[in-house]
Amino acid sequence: MKMFTRKNTEDWEEKRLAPYAMKSAKTRGRCHKEKEHPYRTVYQRDKDRIIYSTAFRRLEYKTQVFVNHEGDYYRTRLTHTIEVTQIARTIARVLKLNEDLVEAIALAHDLGHTPFGHAGEDALSELMKKHGGFDHNTHGLRVVDVLEKRSPLFPGLNLSHEIRMGIIRHATPFDKKRQSNLQIQGPHLLEIQVVDIADEVAYDNHDLDDGLKSGLLSEKDLVGIPMWDEARKYLNKRHKNVSQEIRRSEMIRFLINMQVTDIVENTSDRLEHLKIRDVRDLQNLKKQVVGSGRSMDSKRRLLKKVLEEKLYKHYRVIRMTDKASRFLKSLFRIYSENPGQLPPQALEKIKQYGKETAICDYIAGMTDRYALDQYKKFFDPYERV
Repeated sequence: MKMFTRKNTEDWEEKRLAPYAMKSAKTRGRCHKEKEHPYRTVYQRDKDRIIYSTAFRRLEYKTQVFVNHEGDYYRTRLTHTIEVTQIARTIARVLKLNEDLVEAIALAHDLGHTPFGHAGEDALSELMKKHGGFDHNTHGLRVVDVLEKRSPLFPGLNLSHEIRMGIIRHATPFDKKRQSNLQIQGPHLLEIQVVDIADEVAYDNHDLDDGLKSGLLSEKDLVGIPMWDEARKYLNKRHKNVSQEIRRSEMIRFLINMQVTDIVENTSDRLEHLKIRDVRDLQNLKKQVVGSGRSMDSKRRLLKKVLEEKLYKHYRVIRMTDKASRFLKSLFRIYSENPGQLPPQALEKIKQYGKETAICDYIAGMTDRYALDQYKKFFDPYERV
C-alpha cells in the first residue's frame, strides 16, 4: 500500500485549491527551523500543536457571555472556538481555500483571551496601560511564541508565519481597537478573513441562542428584525408543531445557513470582480474580500443592535462583567503589593519580563473558575489558602 505523504498533500493543494489560496508548500516558515514531517503539512502540525496546548484546554472554562458556573448549556470560549472552526471550514471548502490553515487559525484565534471575556480584557488593558498595554490578539501571539512550554528545542509552539499573522490580525466588530506595536508583515490572506467573518457569524447567532435560552432575550424582542422574521416564516411553513427547544435550534440553524450562503456567494463575486488570481494580489488590497453583501450587512446590523441593547446591556450581564472586573483588579493589586504570593512558576518570570507583565501573564491565563477560587482564598477569611 502506497502511503499519502506530506508531498502528496502539497501536490494535491497545488492542483485542487484556488490560485489565491495559501498553499502549505509556500509557507514563510517558522521562527525556529525544524525538519518537516514526512506525512503532515506545516499547517496540519500547527493545528495539532494548538489543540494540545495548555491555553487551548483552558478555553473550556473561560467566559463567552455567561460565566461558566451559570449553567452547562451556555457557550464557553472552547465551544465558541469549535463552532467558529466549523463555520470557517465550510466557507473555506466552498471557496477552495486551505482548510488546514483556516482550521489552525480558527482554533488559535481566542488563545489570548482572559477569564470573564471582554470584561477581563478591559480590566487588564486598564491595569497595563503604563506597562506596554494589553489586548487579546497580542497576548495570543505571546502565548504561542513564549508562554507555552512544549519542547526543549524552542520556546512556545513555534507556529508557522501564517498562523501567527492570523492571530495578530484577527478582528471583528466586537474587538476594541487597541494600540499595538506588534505587526507581522504579509498579505491579508483570504484564510484569515474567513476566520474573521466566521467568528462574527458564530458570535451573533450563538449569543442569540444563549440569550433566548437564558430568558434574558425573548422572541418578542426580535419581532420586526428581518432576519428573525425570515427564520420564523421558514419554520412556520415547514414545522408548525415542534417543541420550543427544537424551534429555537432550527431558527438558529436557518440564520447561520442564510448568512454563510450569502458570504460565499458575495465573496465569489468579489474575487471575480477584483480579478484576484494569486496570493500576491492581496498584498496591497485595502478592502475586505471575504464577507456578506450589503443587504445582509444591513440585516445583521439590526440583529446586532438587539443583542447589544437587550443582551449585552442587560442588568445581569452588566453586574457580572462589573464584578469580574473587580475580581481581576483586586488580584492584580494583591500580587503587585506582595509578589511573593504568586506561585513559583509565575514568580520566576518577574526577573525575565518585569513584575507587571509577569502578573498580567498569570492572570490572563486563568480560567473563570480558577480566578474566582483565587479571589476567595485572598478575601474570604474562612477559605484555606
